[in-house]
Parts: sequence; structure tokens; C-alpha cells
Amino acid sequence: MANDDLGRTLRRLRRLASLTQEELAGRSAVSVDVIRQLEQGRKHSARLPTLHALANGLGVELTTLLGDPPAVSSKGENDGPRFVAVRRAIMPALRGPEPQPPGPDFSLERLREQIADGWTQYHAAEFDTVMKALPDLISDARAATASGDEDVRRTGFAALGKALQLAGHVAVRMGKTDLALISLERATDAAGQSSDPLLLPMIVNSAAWTYQRQGRLDDALGIALRTADDMAHEGRTETADGLKVWGGLIMSAATSAARSGDYERAAAMMGAAEKEAARVAKLPDGGDNRMVSVFSPSSVRIERVRLAVQYGHPEDALALAKGMRLSKDTPQSWRTWLLLDVARAHTDIGDAAGAVKTLESLRRVAPTWIQHHTLAVAIVRDLWALPNHPPGLRSLAEFLGVGE
Repeated sequence: MANDDLGRTLRRLRRLASLTQEELAGRSAVSVDVIRQLEQGRKHSARLPTLHALANGLGVELTTLLGDPPAVSSKGENDGPRFVAVRRAIMPALRGPEPQPPGPDFSLERLREQIADGWTQYHAAEFDTVMKALPDLISDARAATASGDEDVRRTGFAALGKALQLAGHVAVRMGKTDLALISLERATDAAGQSSDPLLLPMIVNSAAWTYQRQGRLDDALGIALRTADDMAHEGRTETADGLKVWGGLIMSAATSAARSGDYERAAAMMGAAEKEAARVAKLPDGGDNRMVSVFSPSSVRIERVRLAVQYGHPEDALALAKGMRLSKDTPQSWRTWLLLDVARAHTDIGDAAGAVKTLESLRRVAPTWIQHHTLAVAIVRDLWALPNHPPGLRSLAEFLGVGE
């Protein structure tokens, strides 16, 4: 299975990083000839270690180079009607009509539940379902902000901020990071008029993730650390929800540090986060976990596995993952990422059978997710190139469209 977009993506990311082909070759230890062949379309794929090296040289996630799974239906639409409707909801027409107050049947509690459901569906990679619901969620939240009741209005702004944050995440998954930042900026404005003191730092964390996707690692690291420090100074880490939001920011900062080449600093941040995560269960419980940052001992360990395998420490990744017990509130997306990273680690140490066994587990847990994910395809393609195929690889290759 050829990746016809790899060369174009590589060239775009290299230019964004202001690197010549020779400079990228020096940073990544990949020959300049391989880089030229990929960018010129004379070579359509590369072995996984080469892709890892190029991503590290560019300072981006491997998935940024390969392309994230599209947040679309299996029809493969990228700018279909549903996403157009999401874009219009994020950016309504200039000088358009002002939102009208909600009608008598409106329920803020029902709206909050629907937004929480949207986050659950997002983490389950049900992107088409989320896109279908988002325009109405944003519209209903905007209506609540026009209420004459101040409490309803402030709670409506909180709902609007959370809905726009969700829209920003979907836009990132569509590869529309500039639109994502517009949505998150508008979410920030809504958060400032809401009654939720944790909403702004949660949205900042989403913005940091989006900056990471754009290769703006210093910006991502800076806003995550500044916001985490502000939370600590304001005493907002003494509740379970507050500590989760703070922890999410620290994990985001650690990821940015690692992608900038400072793996030791990243490891220190993750160690501090894991220590603090143990306090979550001891603190007063908050509201709906679906509406708060993902932060627990399980999520920190999953992120440590991801960083270890991403930055050339596959043995550490497998040791961290061995015997891991996931908490019940760990979203499906994080569980699937863990399995994918374990498969990557097995591949990196030459354990093809272990990689196949892990990918088979991932296929059982999230068949739609693995089928769309280009990194899973890259791993299977890498294994398929080996002279001896372990049991189960042919079935995986056929499922993903890799091989003969």
C-alpha cells in the first residue's frame, strides 16, 4: 500500500521547519538521497525506523508525518457536508443575526449531557456522529448565552466553550489546524464569560496540542507550563478536577519537550505528573469525568509509554506497559493508543510476533479505528516487508489493504 501523500507531507513539514533537505538529513541521520526520493515521489514509502528518524528530525509526531486517521466516515470525505456545517457553526456569517434566547423546552442539563456524550464519542473515534451533532450543540449553547437569566447565561457560555473545544479537536483530526485554533480562540472567549474556572486551562491544553500538530513546540510548551503554574499558584489543584486539568497540562508540556529533543526534561515532568496523579483518588470528586482532562496514574503511564517508543526507547516502553492495569475512566482512544504504541515497540526491537499479537488485540478492541489509522498501516507494511511472516500477519495485512 503506497502512501502517495508522504512525500508532499515531508516537504511541507520540512519547509515549515525552515530546513533544507541536507539539514533534515543531518538532524535525522537519514540520507539526503532518501529524502529527495520521497519528496520527488520516486519513493512512496519507507521503513518504520526511517519514518521515526524523519519525524524526530522535524520535531513532530510520527502520526503528523504519516497523517492522522481522518475524522470522517468510511466514505473518506474530507470536506463533506457535515464538516462544512461544523465550520459554519464555528464561524457564523459576519453581521449575521444575533442568537435568540432559548425556548421554554430548553434544558441546560440536557445540553451538558449531550456535549459530554460528544466527548465520549470523540474518544471512541465516532467522528461522523460527533460532526452530525456539533452544529446543533453549538447553536443551542449560543442561544443559552442570550438568556436574560445571568446564571443561565454564564452556564451557557461554559457549554459553548466546551462545544467549541470539541469542535477544535475534530478540526485537528480533519487536518484543519488553523480552523481548530479559531474554534479554540472562540472557546477561550466563551470561557472568560462562564462560571467555570477550569474551562480556560482545559482549552489552553487543547491549543497546546494543536500547536504541537503545527510543529510550534516552543509555543505549546510555553502556554502549557504557564497555565499549569497559574493553576498551582491559584490553589486550583486541591480538587480532583483541578488536579486533572493541571496534570493534563504537564503531560502536554512533557510531550512538547520530548519532541523538541529534550527527552530527559520530558521524563522528569512525566515522573512528577505520575506522582501527583496518585492524589486524584484522594481528593474531593468533581463532576462528569467526560468533561474534564484525562489524567490518572493510567493516563500518565500510557503517555510515558508513548514518549518512550516515540523517542527510541522501545525496551523502556514495553517495561512500562507490562502488567499495566487501566482505570475504568480511561477513554477508549487512550487504550487503543497504548496497544498501538506497544505494537510499535515490539516492531522496533524486531519482535514481529509480539507486534502482530498486539495488533490483533487492537483489531478486536477497535476495528474501525485501526483500519483508518495510518500508523497501524505503517507497522503492518513494515512487518510485511520481512522475509518471514509471523502467524496472523496475512489476515491483518488483508484487513488493512497492505501487501500483495
